[in-house]
Amino acid sequence: MLPALPVENKINARGTDMAGTASVAQEAQKAEKLPVREGEERWTAEELEAVRTRLAAEVEELAAEISAALTQAAEGTDLGEGAGDDQADAGAKTYEREHELALTNNSRDLLQQNERAIARIETGTYGVCEECGKAIGKARLQAFPRATLCVTCKQREERR
Repeated sequence: MLPALPVENKINARGTDMAGTASVAQEAQKAEKLPVREGEERWTAEELEAVRTRLAAEVEELAAEISAALTQAAEGTDLGEGAGDDQADAGAKTYEREHELALTNNSRDLLQQNERAIARIETGTYGVCEECGKAIGKARLQAFPRATLCVTCKQREERR
């Protein structure tokens, strides 16, 4: 009987190890296929992994923020809350609640953008402008990894 390979060495049919990470060769191929702007160097597997790690860390942070905000909101919904408060206190509490809700919604949007960027890395469409189909630019993506538009299309969108 042959000894079993350690889990980290077992590769499944998708080319990923049992922990779900792609092999080094596959990561290098993915990185090399990503579009870059004229004059920029191709992506390396290490650079792509750094972006993915950053996005994944932000996903975890945002998920924790959302969870904490929802827990806090659930604990704060007391039927007796505000009883005996004057109008200014009630207004301040309502404002705070609305502000927390807006921050939570913003965190949800950022979470979705990060998850979408990770999915685009996995499918090989990361770095392609969703408007014009040209390369977004490696430098832009390293600075703002959630970007889905090239600078030209983003400027056009902001003028509208």
